[in-house]
Amino acid sequence: MRKYFGTDGIRAVAGEAPLDKRTIFAVGVALARKLGAGAHVVLGMDTRESGEWIAATLIAGLSEGGATAEFAGVITTPAIAFLARKHGYAAGVVISASHNPWQDNGIKIFGGDGYKLPDAVELGIEAEIDAVLAEGPGARAQGPEGTALPEANEAFRREYIEFLLAAVPGISLDNKHVVIDCANGAASAVAPQLFVELKGTVDVTHASPDGRNINENCGATKPHIVAAEVKERGASVGFTFDGDADRAMFADEHGNVINGDAVMLVCARDLKARGLLKHDLVVATTMSNMGFEAALKRSGIGMLRAPVGDKYVLEEMQKNDASLGGEQSGHILFPALATTGDGLMSALLVLDVVHRSGKTLGELVADLKNFPQVIVNVKVREKKPLEGFPKIAAAIAAAEEELKDSGRVVIRYSGTEALARVMIEAESEEAMQRHSKAIADEIRAELGV
Repeated sequence: MRKYFGTDGIRAVAGEAPLDKRTIFAVGVALARKLGAGAHVVLGMDTRESGEWIAATLIAGLSEGGATAEFAGVITTPAIAFLARKHGYAAGVVISASHNPWQDNGIKIFGGDGYKLPDAVELGIEAEIDAVLAEGPGARAQGPEGTALPEANEAFRREYIEFLLAAVPGISLDNKHVVIDCANGAASAVAPQLFVELKGTVDVTHASPDGRNINENCGATKPHIVAAEVKERGASVGFTFDGDADRAMFADEHGNVINGDAVMLVCARDLKARGLLKHDLVVATTMSNMGFEAALKRSGIGMLRAPVGDKYVLEEMQKNDASLGGEQSGHILFPALATTGDGLMSALLVLDVVHRSGKTLGELVADLKNFPQVIVNVKVREKKPLEGFPKIAAAIAAAEEELKDSGRVVIRYSGTEALARVMIEAESEEAMQRHSKAIADEIRAELGV
């Protein structure tokens, strides 16, 4: 049973366990011990106001454990993965809570190969964290007060931008008008500089972080915001990122939201046409729509489903030698180009398909007909096994029985928030709404806040 790590690192309200100073310091010591004496780590963060003290405390813990850290400042999560691999760091660390509100923060760790850590490695770090904490508070275990961050290496950002441009050679906006929503997050430090180098009109929005406005009425969890901007400004396409820019959502020329399923469809067809889609296969998750699966099938492309979480998608891709995978939420994986999901990379690759095809983004996804799908998020006070509650189990069973030939039922806890997610997909809108409400109501009654 995991104690600190969720599906995407350690995440909590900043200042509260396990993101209190004592535990953060212990994470730094534990990671240093696991990496070995003299290990060198690269560390970056998003724009939350808690980022600086968390980073400083973690760096102090790394130092206590015998490691050193180089600071990249405000930068995206995939940039840290890239830098760790390129420069041979023992690990890359990002202080971010991705799409969560500003009060939250987190610690994401990449191996020196640029990949997220396997579950077994995370569990080993958890055991070491407990060992450090058990050694007693000590003079420094609360985290040294007033620890200053090292000066950020600004060259890292330029290196990352050059890597993105090199990954999509000849990329151009073709004088198109694009709207970019940076979510007041890490993309704010990179996207304006990246896209200004392409030929076109670029409107950058939500790129003025103040420490508390990250993801606030903007970003990848609210893609309708950039979609409305595209329509209002008469733009050709829009992109919106989450707080650490490891995923992106899109908007077409009509102001329609284009999610990760649709992006994978566009990219899968393009890769297949160029003979680059290995085994004519895409790896998605349990949340991807059946309409997406049907559209792939019409194009002669198969689909496998992995558990939710981009690292689980990647594991399934590696097992099956797949060249494309991702999540409906906008994490898209191109392992031939990068080791982790990268929202900026996805934006460039979609622009490239639009450029080479001569079609608009809307035209490229025009035949995608999604089944009606709803996701209801229920705030919970604890994450107990749902099968232990007869009324919840009965509501789920009733939905599964009715929809077994015409829909899907996926009920899971979020790996990053105190939420139960109820996803119902059905040919019938009425059945979808009825079952999602019934299940959500039972979860709320038994486990709700």
